Amino acid sequence: MSDQTRKRVSCTLFLALTLISLINGDDINSIQLNDDVLGLIVFKSDLQDPSSHLSSWNEDDNSPCSWSYVKCNPKTSRVTELSLNGLSLTGKIGRGIQKLQHLKVLSLSNNNFTGNIIALSKNNNLKKLDLSNNNLSGSIPSFGSISSLQYLDLTGNSFSGTLSDEFFNNCSSLRFLSLSQNNLQGQIPSTLFQCSVLNSLNLSSNGFSGNPSFVSGLWTLQRLRTLDLSFNALSGSIPLGILSLHNLKELHLQGNQFSGSLPSDIGLCPHLNRVDLSFNRFSGELPRTLQKLSSLTHFDLSNNLLSGEFPAWIGDLNGLVHLDFSSNGLTGKLPSSVGNLRSLKDLILSKNNISGEIPESLESCKELEIIQLKGNGFTGSIPDGLFDLGLQEMDFSGNGLTGLIPRGSSRLFESLTMLDLSRNSLNGNIPGEVGLFIHLRYLNLSWNNFNTRVPPEIEFLQNLTVLDLRNSALIGSIPADICESQSLQILQLDGNSLTGSIPEGIGNCSSLKLLSLSHNNITGPIPKSLSNLEQLKILKLEVNKLSGEIPKELGELQNLLLVNISFNRLIGRLPDGGVFQSLDQSALQGNLGICSPLLRGPCTLNVPKPLVINPNSYGNGNNNEGTNGNRASNSSGKSHRGMFLSVSVIVAISAAILIFSGVVVITLLNATVRRRLAFVDNALESIFSGSSKSGRSLVMGKLVLLNSRSSRSSSSSQEFARNPESLLNKASRIGEGVFGTVYKAPLGDQGRNLAVKKLVPSPILENLEDFDREIRILAKAKHANLVSIKGYYWTPEMQLLVSEYIPNGNLQSKLHEREPSTPALSWDARYRIILGTAKGLAYLHHTFRPPTVHFNLKPTNILLDEKYNPKISDFGLSRLLTTQDGNTMNNNRFQNALGYVAPELECQNLRVNEKCDVYGFGVLILELVTGRRPVEYGEDSFVILSDHVRVMLEQGNVLECIDPVMEQEYSEDEVLPVLKLALVCTSQIPSNRPTMAEIVQILQVINSPVPHRMMDSF
Repeated sequence: MSDQTRKRVSCTLFLALTLISLINGDDINSIQLNDDVLGLIVFKSDLQDPSSHLSSWNEDDNSPCSWSYVKCNPKTSRVTELSLNGLSLTGKIGRGIQKLQHLKVLSLSNNNFTGNIIALSKNNNLKKLDLSNNNLSGSIPSFGSISSLQYLDLTGNSFSGTLSDEFFNNCSSLRFLSLSQNNLQGQIPSTLFQCSVLNSLNLSSNGFSGNPSFVSGLWTLQRLRTLDLSFNALSGSIPLGILSLHNLKELHLQGNQFSGSLPSDIGLCPHLNRVDLSFNRFSGELPRTLQKLSSLTHFDLSNNLLSGEFPAWIGDLNGLVHLDFSSNGLTGKLPSSVGNLRSLKDLILSKNNISGEIPESLESCKELEIIQLKGNGFTGSIPDGLFDLGLQEMDFSGNGLTGLIPRGSSRLFESLTMLDLSRNSLNGNIPGEVGLFIHLRYLNLSWNNFNTRVPPEIEFLQNLTVLDLRNSALIGSIPADICESQSLQILQLDGNSLTGSIPEGIGNCSSLKLLSLSHNNITGPIPKSLSNLEQLKILKLEVNKLSGEIPKELGELQNLLLVNISFNRLIGRLPDGGVFQSLDQSALQGNLGICSPLLRGPCTLNVPKPLVINPNSYGNGNNNEGTNGNRASNSSGKSHRGMFLSVSVIVAISAAILIFSGVVVITLLNATVRRRLAFVDNALESIFSGSSKSGRSLVMGKLVLLNSRSSRSSSSSQEFARNPESLLNKASRIGEGVFGTVYKAPLGDQGRNLAVKKLVPSPILENLEDFDREIRILAKAKHANLVSIKGYYWTPEMQLLVSEYIPNGNLQSKLHEREPSTPALSWDARYRIILGTAKGLAYLHHTFRPPTVHFNLKPTNILLDEKYNPKISDFGLSRLLTTQDGNTMNNNRFQNALGYVAPELECQNLRVNEKCDVYGFGVLILELVTGRRPVEYGEDSFVILSDHVRVMLEQGNVLECIDPVMEQEYSEDEVLPVLKLALVCTSQIPSNRPTMAEIVQILQVINSPVPHRMMDSF
């Protein structure tokens, strides 16, 4: 019998038997006994059972009590329990389940049931209902009529909507309730407080909202042992009254928007063993009553706004296993009483303002596995005893620690997986014992003062994935076997004083994705073995003394995206294929003779020297000839030598004549060009003088405010002209970027604030006329989404650019540096920023004359006004920081642009191409939609945002990329096309990227009511 036929027969039987029951009541006992058989068969007919777990369910049986997963009451033979957990069943919970009127336990967890659960709301005898981890949806019906229900678990489904006020009308028996990991919203019904015997309440990971009065009502549930409201949108302060929860053991409020002080009576719950209040907005000092929580094992207050000194009473909580106070504003010293925490495994205090030395008493915490003190003000040396513990992770980065790295013990050698001592002032040798950390995956010792060699024992770290030794004053050569670890993915040795050559063995790092050896004194050729690194994405070799030709085999590295080989002694042609054919000038400049149309200067090729036959070889082969024969041979040799020399002299003379002629011609041409340029300059000066009443002032040391009278009348402007450095010292410093430092100063009309950027040195800034001309061109750019240029100040020693002041800060601070107390950007605001930025760039590319490429588009250069309208800053400044012959400035200034520059360029490159702006704009879109940075580094890998989103889109999971802080307030019909547009903008092939004018049109279509299917082609 087919499934469809069986289903039709079962449904017919169900209807027939129901009709007979209605007619005859309870008189036919055999039919009543078969209600359970019929109900289960009808229930099975709505399911798919790929593993035939329900094969014993036979519709011809008189009773289901012998069926698998079914239990009956032995006296009545009625079904009381149905447990189908984890059987990979799919389908819906149909009406057949309604026939099981004596059912007390229904457990269908960890399957793939879909649809709603309305059919279950009429089973009046249910005591336990477990539907967790399925794919059920719709609203949750009221279970108010089921007075017997004691256990209700709907965790991990897709239920949505709000809970009705009647949901908890009759919950006097309910002891366990979990609705976590659904899509429920709105306020939690006040009838919840009628569930007087509730022991465990879990409403986490939904969208519930509420105010302090709701939270206050929770404390009436005096039998509550576990309360989990984490990851919702609950807000307000927590009122006093928690003391009434005398039986509470676990309190989870993390991931909400609670604010205010911690309730002082929270420490009076004697049985609390887990408290997690992280990722909220709690402020103030820690209440002293917390020290009474003697049963506490897990204590997490991270990512709040707490202040005050680190509590000295922390040692009284001697049962603590996990302590996390990271990302707050705690001050003072870490007390020695922390050594009393003998059971402590995790100590996480990163990103506070704790100072002083690391207490040696920590050595008494023998169970410690993780210690993170990153980003504080700790000083002194690292206690040797910490390296005798069985630590797994140790992060002391970003402090002021000095002295030596302890050598460690056998216990640490076998346990440590992550060690970060970067950004301190450690010195001395890196101990050779570092090679004994057999499980170490992440090692970061960068930004210290070791002044020692790279320990060769590094080769023994077979599990190492990240090795970062940047800027640590390292000397000597790179160990030959540094790449013995087949798992190494990131190797950074840049910014040291390393010498010698790049070892051939570096080609053994088969997993390497990032190799950075820049800013050293490395010599010799680039080894061909680098072509073995098939997963390599970033290669940085700039500012060394590398010589020879670039191995052509490197062009076969298909995954290579970013390369910089500038400022070496390399010669010859670039490899064919790969990223090398699209390298920018600044990735190549500063070499002896690389052959590229982007570079000026000689092109040197290593070609075989021509074969020259020695003229003396003729006649020298026969030594037995007589005197006459020798003379004949000698005279013949002289004749040939004379002929050879004559030809050489002729060639040399001809070459000299040609070179001399070329020099004369070039000199004459240069003189002509100089005369023409002088004529053009004089003509321009006349035009400017004739078009202005006051004339064009080019007096150095004068503050020039274009189109304003403030340069003459404002007292602050006059003071600025007299002593600009003094005024800048008094002004507010509001930012710093690759082009200079920005201040806020009252220089406009009636003391209006303007932004003053003190520009970094550049050759073009040394010429007042060139500087004045460039600034006046940029000042003509007038657009609602561009920061307007107001003027400048120039002396040979200092050049300042004056522009309008935007008071609301930049996109970087709103997107990536947001304080927990600051609301996240809404989707409407993000879309407004995307569209406005696109319009500003389109104006620069297509309307403004001359067309201008931004070069350095990123969130710090997107300023926001009071209504979150974007204004692009720093446009066109790249021309102020290039020499007159077109060579770009030192590209170290663009290191913070990593991730925004197109893949055909090296990570620090810029070039005149509007498609580069399009790529950077695409990355900016991805940042705004996902809330993530363009490149994110983990412990053992790094993620390029555009690659990640592209993979998620191909897998059909792109919605998981959307910034979770937007909390479903966006429209998928807008977000998905915008994400697709971003991926088109970040295409690997520049010609595939749209223009900014096309992008503006697409964005306007996306936001219009007209269907925007045009994005489906992307």
